[in-house]
Amino acid sequence: MFDRFDPAGMATVISDLCLAAPDEDAGSSIEPSMARLLETGWLSESDPTVLCRMLVAVAEANLSAARLAEGHVNARQLLALHGGRQDDATLLWGVWGADGAAPLGLRQGRLIGGKRYASGLGFVDRAIVTVSWEETSRLAVLDVTDTARHRPETWRMSGMRATRSGDVDLTGMRPEWLGEPGDYYREPYFVGGVWRIAALQLGGTFGLLGAARDWLNARDRLAADAQVARIGPLIGRGMAAFGLIEQAAEVASGSVGRDDPDLAVMLSAQARLLTEELAQDAIIAVERSIGMAHFEENAATGRMARDLATYCRQAARDAFEQRAGRIALSRSGPLSELWHG
Repeated sequence: MFDRFDPAGMATVISDLCLAAPDEDAGSSIEPSMARLLETGWLSESDPTVLCRMLVAVAEANLSAARLAEGHVNARQLLALHGGRQDDATLLWGVWGADGAAPLGLRQGRLIGGKRYASGLGFVDRAIVTVSWEETSRLAVLDVTDTARHRPETWRMSGMRATRSGDVDLTGMRPEWLGEPGDYYREPYFVGGVWRIAALQLGGTFGLLGAARDWLNARDRLAADAQVARIGPLIGRGMAAFGLIEQAAEVASGSVGRDDPDLAVMLSAQARLLTEELAQDAIIAVERSIGMAHFEENAATGRMARDLATYCRQAARDAFEQRAGRIALSRSGPLSELWHG
């Protein structure tokens, strides 16, 4: 699938990630899977199309591992953009942006407050966090290995349990600043970068549909007209979405996006919205195709559907939809030009 990687080696890693997912969901540490991904070098890939395909493939096998991988990729990009140090390739990075009741702030040179929904507690080594700064925010790099600050028990979600997410108390830590105030929101790298979220949503959808296919095939139910009609079109929509994500990745990561950030924002936002809708439709279709067995405690499709539904609940969906629509509709000329610019 990827020209610059050994196909057999990649297939082995992806298979191992898939096999590990049920145990990780049940409580086994996902840290070995993340160490394996770091060792491959895939998370340092600079070609946006190759990176897109890699994220889809990892998410198809193990959405929780892909979630952590995407956070690492995002952090490395922020470091590269804003002059941060990347001197140790063995470190796993994350980006923790979600605030609790009050934004993470600064008092006398030290942080006050914390973050919620922080993923990778206990094995993410460094995190880039957003700190409230006047009318905007500023990025800070932190060593987050102190487990006494972690509150994984606050993650009470039914899905994405293997990510070991939760609250983290950062009070008293001294930040290492990354870039200038407001840099985090610079386009085409902020909203323009959500093509990575779309890639994970698509991969998770393919994983769910593939698991449903295998379950139905094992029971000689896959050839039924109703099953083909229910699942087949979703695969077609997924392949179409794949093209949009790749295009969004290319635009956001290249000169076109730098010259026309709004185009990058529109393409990436549309890709994320499209894959979210596809994921929701796939979850419904799989429930109907498999029936009650889908809801059994150890059902693979049930686990995948829970993870996918939880992951798709990203923040500010309505704002994304409005922004993408306004950009698209504000342009004159043939709408087909929105694809290539």
